[in-house]
Amino acid sequence: MSGPNKKKSAGKKVAAIIILLIIVLAVAAFIGYRSGISAVSSDSKQVTVNIESGSTAGDVITKLDEAGLINNALCAKVYVRLHSPDVIKANTYVLDKNMDLDTMFDIISNGDSKYIVQTKLTIIEGSTIPQVADDVSAVADVSKDEVLKKWSDESYLKSLIDEYWFLDDEILDKDIKYPLEGYLYPETYFVPDEDVTVEGLTKQFLDMTDQKLSEIKDDMKKSDFTTHELLTFASLVESEANFDEDIPKIAGVFMNRMKEKMRLQCDSTVLYALGKKHIDVSINETTTDDPYNTYKNEGLPPGPICATLAETVEDCINYEDSDYLFFFATEDGTVLYTKTYEEHQKVVKENKWY
Repeated sequence: MSGPNKKKSAGKKVAAIIILLIIVLAVAAFIGYRSGISAVSSDSKQVTVNIESGSTAGDVITKLDEAGLINNALCAKVYVRLHSPDVIKANTYVLDKNMDLDTMFDIISNGDSKYIVQTKLTIIEGSTIPQVADDVSAVADVSKDEVLKKWSDESYLKSLIDEYWFLDDEILDKDIKYPLEGYLYPETYFVPDEDVTVEGLTKQFLDMTDQKLSEIKDDMKKSDFTTHELLTFASLVESEANFDEDIPKIAGVFMNRMKEKMRLQCDSTVLYALGKKHIDVSINETTTDDPYNTYKNEGLPPGPICATLAETVEDCINYEDSDYLFFFATEDGTVLYTKTYEEHQKVVKENKWY
């Protein structure tokens, strides 16, 4: 065989070997990929996973990996890139270690009710601890008194103070009606069956508070208030505002009154002191001898008076600067702001509807 022919033959052999290697590597990669997205176990073991609202496919991968439901995180990320699952339905799912990634994403994308934890509890902004205790009592199958007793147990509260950065000894003040008032975050919760206990639910509530307040922690540090004082201040605003646009304005009014050493005279604090819910607060009620009554006491009450959104807290930090010292809400919820007591009295007289 001539020299050039030998070189061509050798070149073909090298090319064939390279092609073979590429095929072998591709097959190996495919096998590795399939193994990486396969079930982590052939045995059945249920695992509860909470997929939060607004989660991306990448967030789901992280949740599944943390729950021990993924063989290989890198392969799972490749799966997401290849399949681009863009429908993620928030809920708490009961998945199984014998499910592959395809199956789990199918369940989460379709919100398959067969795999959803059914216990649901909603804390509405403006709710008070007794109202939340009613809801917890209903799902945890314990009495309301037992819930309130747990939430006032000093040793339990101290354990929570040790665990959460936003809780401190201020909640143990003897004048505070309910130590966890204002700290149980208003949100809709999907609760795994094993967590439907007072302690389990409380952890979910406080974990959500941790998540939400951590997002605005830097802004909170700019406030002249302690965390407890800030949540107390924000709860007063939350209880008085009917519409979001009024929150920074009402916060501004309260700030002005505090700067002027005026009593806040917040009707909601009187009602909280009395454990009542109505519109027309009487003069006699404003004389109630209670630490929460801001008609009788200067400054903030001992603690928050309701559950408050993080957005409200942030609006209170960035309150609207004005000269207003009074406000009055009309029947349709419109808030009228005034600078003097005389102007305020005139507005009340012209617009009083209750």
